[in-house]
Amino acid sequence: MNAWIAAALVVAWSLSAMAQEGPKPTRSQDEMKELRKKAAHRKRRIIFNNDGNEPVYYAKAATAEALLECRTSALAGSQVDSIFYCTWSSGFGMFTHNTKVGETFTAKTGHFSKNLTEEFFKQGLDPLQIVVDWCRKNSVEVFWSMRMNDTHDVDVKAYPEMFPQFKRDHPEFLVGAQDKPTKHGRWTSVNYECPEVRERAFQVIQEVCERYDVDGIEMDFFRHLTFFKSVAMGQPIRQEELGMMTDLIRRVRKMTEEVSLRRGKPLLVAVRVPDSVGYCREVGLDIERWLQDGLVDLMAVTCYFRLNPWEESVKLGHKYGVPVYPCLSESRVNPDPSKLRASPESYRARAMNAWHDGADGIYLFNFFNPRSPLWRELGDPQALEKLDKVCFVGVRDAKMMGYYFNGGGKFSTIPRLSPVNPRSLKPGEKQSVALTIADNVHWGKAEGVTPELKLRLLVQKLAKAEDLSVAINGKPLTNGALAGDWLEFPLPPDLVVKGQNRFELALSQEAKEPVVVQDLLVRVRYRKG
Repeated sequence: MNAWIAAALVVAWSLSAMAQEGPKPTRSQDEMKELRKKAAHRKRRIIFNNDGNEPVYYAKAATAEALLECRTSALAGSQVDSIFYCTWSSGFGMFTHNTKVGETFTAKTGHFSKNLTEEFFKQGLDPLQIVVDWCRKNSVEVFWSMRMNDTHDVDVKAYPEMFPQFKRDHPEFLVGAQDKPTKHGRWTSVNYECPEVRERAFQVIQEVCERYDVDGIEMDFFRHLTFFKSVAMGQPIRQEELGMMTDLIRRVRKMTEEVSLRRGKPLLVAVRVPDSVGYCREVGLDIERWLQDGLVDLMAVTCYFRLNPWEESVKLGHKYGVPVYPCLSESRVNPDPSKLRASPESYRARAMNAWHDGADGIYLFNFFNPRSPLWRELGDPQALEKLDKVCFVGVRDAKMMGYYFNGGGKFSTIPRLSPVNPRSLKPGEKQSVALTIADNVHWGKAEGVTPELKLRLLVQKLAKAEDLSVAINGKPLTNGALAGDWLEFPLPPDLVVKGQNRFELALSQEAKEPVVVQDLLVRVRYRKG
């Protein structure tokens, strides 16, 4: 028998034995399903995904207080109802919690000289347990999040510490090799076609469910979206591969149900996936089947790219009774001449759009400042509507859509316009673009609050402001003026509708050359008096 499989079976048997020694079930399966359904639909104004690298880079001492001070303590009393804590998850199987199944990331060389993970363990402390304890004390729900195929280890020469021993011992489990790169994704991705890979993923998840008092586990498939060697090499996904991943999800669900019965309270299953059923299937994730079969309790959508209006994912999840949480990741539009995509005003507009489309809450990823006012703003759409905003057509770029397989862009239905996705207009040509403004901009009329709106377009090669005319929802705008490369218009509030607004851009026939529109944004400000 393969030595690794033999060892895995021993660990699995040990965990099973430990579980059997625990308390006996006090609730029936039907009772637990009802409790699970109730827990799945609890209020989650904001979900904070913490990637768990505080002990590696930021903690100033190996103490609970120092760890929590980095990203957690200041969240007390905020709108963060749930923390999804990742414990690093680098390279598929390296963690900053005290795992006996995976590998602990204790390297202190090179880039990781400040890593205090081993010091935490020597003090009898576990970063995951510290966060769980804080969440219990502060009545915050806590999930453990696993990145299902993290490939931050791809630069093996620069960061050899991040390349797990599991991959060194079993190069046959990878979709490629350093000297044999893949057509799509990264060669360090593990191949879920291998039963040993699926077994390891299951055991790591099972161990956390057995050993930690978490409310649920999240399988984060967006980090990263390569799961099968066939797809990485440019071949279409096969039905049997879809079935392999579904069987793993089904096995995780069964295990969490068993753990729930033993401990007397539900253990939820969350996933983070692309916001398209078709895109998910192309990479091996049969998300609608998972929802249809009741394998998932919560669904978060998007990360590197967004494909569809939020309402499409909301409709999908709600069809099967599953709450949906749009993920607001950091902007990767570079360059961003507006300097506003990462601003609080931009996050407010994005969150407001998600609430407008029926979201059950807001999920924040790669946003770590616990003292930002956004943690006390984004989770309340009624209060959020009254705050200043900046609305963009596109906050994230679209270049990653085709990174994981050919033709990923075919699943995209939302407009693209940004400095990395510009539009070109020829003399006499017209183009239109949709922009969502989810505020009722007249909310403060009775209170003497006046909305002030300005449209800004980043335009290259525009000689005169008069050469580019703009209309909103069929009504022409006037008084446009050039300020450097920006064409600015005052935007009458009465022309704006709550929801999607259509801007029509027309370049005069008399213009001497084509112009390039690189950006379109609307600033919304509210002033008393």
